Amino acid sequence: MKRNPKTVRHAQERRKDQTSAEEKLWLLLRNRRLIRRKFRREHRVGIYSVDFACPAVKLVVEVDGPSHEDSEQRDFDEQRTEYLQKSGWRVMRVSNHDIYQALGEVEARIIAALGD
Repeated sequence: MKRNPKTVRHAQERRKDQTSAEEKLWLLLRNRRLIRRKFRREHRVGIYSVDFACPAVKLVVEVDGPSHEDSEQRDFDEQRTEYLQKSGWRVMRVSNHDIYQALGEVEARIIAALGD
C-alpha cells in the first residue's frame, strides 16, 4: 500500500503530542525493553494509525482515555478493531486509569498477549 503523505504527517504529529498515559506506556515498550520485542508507536496498519504495535506478532495496544467513552468514538473504535482483526492483528485495549494505577498489571497483560 502506498504511503499517504497526509497519514504520515498525522502520525508524526501524534508521536509529538502523546498523552501522558501514552508517554508512560511508551517508556515501558520502547527500545525492546519489554521481553526484547520491538514496538512502534503511531504505526500505520492499512488505513489506520494505531497507538502501539508489535509487528512481529501482529499485536496492537490501544490506550483509551475519556474520549473513548463517547458513543460515536466507541462505534469508530469497534469498526477499527474489526478492520484490524480481519487484517490479522490482535487488538488489546488499556485504559488511562490502568496505566496510571496498575502499570504492572498492564505490563503482565501485554507480556501474556506477546506469548500467545
